[in-house]
Amino acid sequence: MPRSLVTGGAGFMGAHLVRQLLDRGDEVVALDDLSGGFESNVPAEARFVQASVGDAETVDRLFAAERFDRVYHLAAYAAEGLSHFIKRFNYDNNVIGSVTLINAAVNHGVECFVFTSSIAVYGSEQTPMTEEMTPQPEDSYGIAKRAVELELQCSKEMFDLDYVIFRPHNVYGELQNIGDRYRNVLGIFINQIMRGEPLSIFGDGSQTRAFSYVSDVIEPIAAAPDTDGARGEIFNVGADQPWSVNDLANLVREEMGAPDHPVVHHDARKEVLHAFSDHSKLTGVFGERDPVPLPEGVGRMCAWAREHGPRTTAPFTGIEIEKNLPPSWRQS
Repeated sequence: MPRSLVTGGAGFMGAHLVRQLLDRGDEVVALDDLSGGFESNVPAEARFVQASVGDAETVDRLFAAERFDRVYHLAAYAAEGLSHFIKRFNYDNNVIGSVTLINAAVNHGVECFVFTSSIAVYGSEQTPMTEEMTPQPEDSYGIAKRAVELELQCSKEMFDLDYVIFRPHNVYGELQNIGDRYRNVLGIFINQIMRGEPLSIFGDGSQTRAFSYVSDVIEPIAAAPDTDGARGEIFNVGADQPWSVNDLANLVREEMGAPDHPVVHHDARKEVLHAFSDHSKLTGVFGERDPVPLPEGVGRMCAWAREHGPRTTAPFTGIEIEKNLPPSWRQS
């Protein structure tokens, strides 16, 4: 029975992964600082530890006590657009925290390290994105994710630490923190409708993304250490069909029973306009997929959100650069 650590285990994707690993028979420890997750997301069958991945002493004690076989590293502050304005915070959390885990994994004999990176490493004008492309990240979040990918490749060569890297994109579904105003546009739209606020769209809404239902992403991540041909590789994972933000807004309004809910267009912000990836490499190793279509997945998420109600979270208070910060992201 593998003993597995899931970082970010109280967050959206992490909590789903904890459930998958428990179903596979793993013993699971969920590590989370609760900066964006909720302890209630963690199943009772898993052990929950509240701590930051950047706390090197706590991490080292945990690895020494638990003797993990596998590490699934999902903890990150994943507000890609905001990362331009919180560079130090971004690198502290997403690079230094990751390196703290890699150090512990090497020192305590972890046999496989699974990392959730992001298609943010690719940058723009590379669609559909394939793993053979040269990464050209255009924001601090993507730079951080690419740095950790390189650290894992280096640690394999130097210390023989096996790894699998996934590049998911625009994941949505039940348990998502819909109160987060800086990321996960689908959850933002649902929350705005329930709070009676207009849907907020940056620019004209023609930018496209392939929105990925959570189970389609989590299943290969959970299976990675035991899948032939997965170790030492990088995989795109997520949906194939891109949708515009305008079309997504219309779909959410229909599913929420509010087809005429108002929409406000803010000034465009600096972002990659079109981002979707090719998944033929994933299919070749993990087998054919039957992804959940966006209308079906949105229907499931809307039903869950209506049951749980809207959420409110405080604005990010550690902005480091004010220049060019979108007005709707300023503290209020």
